[in-house]
Amino acid sequence: MNFSNNLEEYILYLRLERRMSPNTVIAYHTDLSQFRTFLLKNYETEEIDKVKSYQIRSWLVELKDHQVANRSLRRKTSALKAFFKFLIKGGKMETNPVRAIVLPKLSKSLPHFLETSQTESLLESQNFPDSFEGKTARLILELLYQTGMRRAELIQLKEHDINFQRKEAMIFGKGNKARIVPLNEYLLIDLKEYIDLKKGLFENNGNYLLSLKSGKQMYGNYVYRVVNRYLEAITTLSKKSPHLLRHTFATQLLNNGAELMAIKDLLGHSSLAATQVYTHVNIEKLKEVYKNAHPKS
Repeated sequence: MNFSNNLEEYILYLRLERRMSPNTVIAYHTDLSQFRTFLLKNYETEEIDKVKSYQIRSWLVELKDHQVANRSLRRKTSALKAFFKFLIKGGKMETNPVRAIVLPKLSKSLPHFLETSQTESLLESQNFPDSFEGKTARLILELLYQTGMRRAELIQLKEHDINFQRKEAMIFGKGNKARIVPLNEYLLIDLKEYIDLKKGLFENNGNYLLSLKSGKQMYGNYVYRVVNRYLEAITTLSKKSPHLLRHTFATQLLNNGAELMAIKDLLGHSSLAATQVYTHVNIEKLKEVYKNAHPKS
């Protein structure tokens, strides 16, 4: 059974039926294509229904030898496992060879976040150019920090997703799952001014909220560069990505008394387990306070 043909069918399934984000679909396609290349190179076959567990283990060992991180190994193995599940469901295979694979363990790392003073400095003390690019940069930072949305969600945000009367935004997350996030008055004012500015600059600016100075839709690397540049001025943390602002959003909500279930819904997590990492961040912060402040610590 040909690997390539079934892979293309699976990718269509992810895109059209599962409605996964473009970035996720690309990641699945890349990982599975890498395994196909490995099969052709080392076993001179791409008969997907003939794949054995030892071949998958060999692939993982080769990746490990090339310094691929455990987190990436787990992702690639999970992608392969999901692909085989799809084939089994379609009656093309009977057993899943990935079931015999033991995934490499991950070291537990807590998410980094900004302090309140740093986020205030990020939005209030920095000099944003009085230009369309400057206003776009500020809005990127505001939206990421004040809503906790992901970079991909920000790029896909459309003007009609902003409800000015109800003071909220409709965000479409993983699997195109929608959630509502409230917006404050100041952010709504900035959004209204930005939309009006776009209408004056571009005849046809499309439906997407954020755009480049050319009027074209925003893209991921542009958002990353903007965030990285402005975070560089306020923090020494090594990771200065858009996701740092998402972690900051969640951590500051928890520190200010928000319930974990509410944070889960605002972040668009499918399970509470993904949100509980922020309770560990909170506990570590309390330990630090105790160590520095208690006379018997």
